[in-house]
Amino acid sequence: MKISEIEVYILGGPTEERPHWVSHFPVPAANELLVVLRTDSGLSGFGLGSSNGPLEKTARLFVDGLQDIVVGSDALSPERLYEKLFSVTWQKIAAEKGWSKSELVLASAAVDIAMWDILGKHAGLPLYRLFGGHRDAVPCYVTCGYYRDGKDLDALREEMQMLKSQGHRAFKAKIGALDLAQDMQRLRVIRDVIGDDAELMIDVNCGWDLTTALAAVKRLPEVNPRWLEEPLHWYDDRRLLKLLAQKTDIPLSAGESELSAQGCRALLEEQAIQILQFDCTRMGGFTMGRKLAALAELNHVEVAPHHDCFLHAHLVAGSPAGLIVESFTDPERDPLQAELFEDPPEIRDGTLYLKNAPGLGLTLRPDTVEKYGRRIV
Repeated sequence: MKISEIEVYILGGPTEERPHWVSHFPVPAANELLVVLRTDSGLSGFGLGSSNGPLEKTARLFVDGLQDIVVGSDALSPERLYEKLFSVTWQKIAAEKGWSKSELVLASAAVDIAMWDILGKHAGLPLYRLFGGHRDAVPCYVTCGYYRDGKDLDALREEMQMLKSQGHRAFKAKIGALDLAQDMQRLRVIRDVIGDDAELMIDVNCGWDLTTALAAVKRLPEVNPRWLEEPLHWYDDRRLLKLLAQKTDIPLSAGESELSAQGCRALLEEQAIQILQFDCTRMGGFTMGRKLAALAELNHVEVAPHHDCFLHAHLVAGSPAGLIVESFTDPERDPLQAELFEDPPEIRDGTLYLKNAPGLGLTLRPDTVEKYGRRIV
């Protein structure tokens, strides 16, 4: 079975008048590279690549020659094709074409996920079973507490009440844009709304220096955090995380900002984190995601992937190291989670229930692709 055709789209949400900010940058409402692979046997699969930045140059890789590497490949050999695409990052063609490493890594991730979708459909099994079948339902949290123009503590309280009414039992709040006293005030509001029994994760998005982080971990136990995510600046985060970990009992998490699986491996080697948060749609696809999940298990580190809950649920369900998946159930924050798929897995009372449909078990809605998408290839 060969890959006979490829389609590439950029999916983007509407421009927001009041963007959702984390500690130091706004996140787009929707920003995904959609790759659809079709085979000469009639099977097809899709994959997504996500980014906080523009995806135009990444999508153009396929126009400029990357599709020629993909089309004609063995559709049942994701390892082989991933290795072939990843190796382009150190080949002459990348310099000749002006292809950056980050663009190639993201594009190859979307292709790889589509390959695994095809493989699962060919096998007649959902991917979580091919990945080990450890369970068929996984805990799920909702990300919230973004900074927005005009969003005061009353508006934050209303947001949390809305999300709690959806049945969530775990919440991840954004902090780091304000001074610690103001952010603690926000966290107290969130904890007051969700109650003492709910889990509260805290995400700084690499917004603090070590001095601020050390001060924060002395105060954060007041709101009983489940973990503290990416607390430190990007440039030396592994060493700084290790220093911080020695000063707190709060579990630290990181991984979504790494460019490669090797970068995530280094986090484990440094013994810097207790929770690994790689993103298969940003790097590695499922080919490297499976290896990272196994590595995390062997190092007694839990796995809580970043973003795209319906995709990452397969990895979390397949591995004993799988902890939880991240969701965005406010359509204003992420309309694609709400609209992109026909009959997606159910999220109920803090749990995502996987389906038995083969592959990803997801069917794209053509009207949503047309609504938010722009075809490149």
